Amino acid sequence: MASKPAHRPLQEPAFLVLSALAQGPAHGYGISKDVEESSGGRVTLRAGTLYGAIDRLVAAGLVEVDHEEVVDSRLRRYYRLTDDGGTRLAVEARRAEAQARQALERLASRRAPGSRRGRAVTGGLGEVPA
Repeated sequence: MASKPAHRPLQEPAFLVLSALAQGPAHGYGISKDVEESSGGRVTLRAGTLYGAIDRLVAAGLVEVDHEEVVDSRLRRYYRLTDDGGTRLAVEARRAEAQARQALERLASRRAPGSRRGRAVTGGLGEVPA
């Protein structure tokens, strides 16, 4: 019997914020631009979603304030990943990778000789290899 995971899976915005901060400290706008670029434009974090995710990550000890600076009379706060945040990101990335691998294996088995359906599975990413 599989053991229960220690943490609930992160919501996608939190995962993407942690991933952006894995490269080093960044301020909110920099994080949101990284998320947009790394998702190929699929995810755009609005200010409320972004700072809500950051606040939850700070409260959980996964992210912390790195430093602050004043730019054009406005305070710019930079955040960084904590050691716990890096560990959690690695765990979440491995979990997502394992789930994706399992899904691809299941899809590939649909086209295996003797399978009931025996047809190729496509979804805009090309044919799934057998």
